[in-house]
Amino acid sequence: MSNSFTDLHHLLIQLSEPIAESLAKTNYAPPEGSQISVKALIEPLLPHKASPPNPNVDASVKDFALACALLSSSHSSTHDLLSWIPENLSTSANSAFRELSKAYCVAFGERNAKRIGELGLDCGSVPEEQRLVVELMPEVMPLLKERIKESSIDKADEGGDEVSAASARVPVGFAIVAAYQFRWFATQVDYPHLGKLCALVIPCALTAVDHWSPDVKGQGMISFIHLAKNVSAVELGSYGDVILDACCQNIASSDEIWHHVVEMSTLLVTCIQSGNPRSPWFERMLNEMLSHLERQPRDKERRVAWLKYIEPLLSAVGLVLLAHFRRIFPLILKWMHADDDETVLLVLERIQTILKLTWIRNTPYIGRLVDELTILYKEAAMKRAREEVRMHILQILILLQQCKGMQFEAAWGKHKDDPNLANLESSLSGRGTATVKTMLFITAHL
Repeated sequence: MSNSFTDLHHLLIQLSEPIAESLAKTNYAPPEGSQISVKALIEPLLPHKASPPNPNVDASVKDFALACALLSSSHSSTHDLLSWIPENLSTSANSAFRELSKAYCVAFGERNAKRIGELGLDCGSVPEEQRLVVELMPEVMPLLKERIKESSIDKADEGGDEVSAASARVPVGFAIVAAYQFRWFATQVDYPHLGKLCALVIPCALTAVDHWSPDVKGQGMISFIHLAKNVSAVELGSYGDVILDACCQNIASSDEIWHHVVEMSTLLVTCIQSGNPRSPWFERMLNEMLSHLERQPRDKERRVAWLKYIEPLLSAVGLVLLAHFRRIFPLILKWMHADDDETVLLVLERIQTILKLTWIRNTPYIGRLVDELTILYKEAAMKRAREEVRMHILQILILLQQCKGMQFEAAWGKHKDDPNLANLESSLSGRGTATVKTMLFITAHL
């Protein structure tokens, strides 16, 4: 065993040296107003030749892993605290950790298997590159959770500037660094193994999402998105209501993390409340989102994010969507004429989803929807995506024709003689037989 410790120590130094050299050569000046030096945080975590072999190999491995986690996570970051890290350094750190993980599993395979087994996992089924991360979770997750929590707002405090007070106690930069490290660790493990680690990952993710800093919140949300894609509702267990409450509390988040909020909330509520379309969580979440969108209907980033990620929630509630038509349709009809093609195409896709789920029964919006679609069909002549826009419009009109019959014919009757809509009229009246058959086939397979 002593040889294994020595060999691992030498490997740590071997892997650390090029990272430390690259780190030393990288120009770095702490961002203006920052109270921490990220470079100074990383350097002590990397072992060097002068350091004697550490009999506590766990501490050396943990420190090296934390350094690699921070450097690797910078790859997807634009934050001032991490944007100075060059891509090659980020890539080198990621590769170095993979190499360490493989060597560690060889040198301490029996111990690694035992520790992974204590977490309820079969070591043999866990990919080799994930085993060291899994073993480190029980030690690293509580550490990062506490680091994030140090600059959180104490909700028991009253009066004063809570954010300033929290940041004065401990600079928020430490929480941002810890949040990026946490997100890296949480996203290294996937299905089916991540489910066994929920009790370690979720408390830290909730602490991050509950933080006042959007930068910290964002990393917690990305972690929850990964969690939602890789675990089951059963594995989330008793955390379900707490997680969904955290989602609702964060719907009014900053612009820069709104897309994370929508994706996180949609994935988690459809996972946790699957098969229960009348769940009050669906009602609360949809109402919170719609209220936020109604306050800023012209905000492109917010509407695009909502339209892009809301599909699973719409599908999960099905016919219950009818109760929300009076709020959804005014937004959709307004966004249909947005200046950007991305919004228009997403709106048309969501309209098709809504039509298929509800058959748009018992609604006064048929006439208005047909009117707006005909206007958009003509407006599409000036759009780059005009062919795609017009194809979606025809698909929607065919769906309306199928499900609303005479009500559709009455609404369409006002427009069918418009020469600018001749192609539509031909398709809808059956004269464009080949086109109709093609559209019906496409619609049936959407």
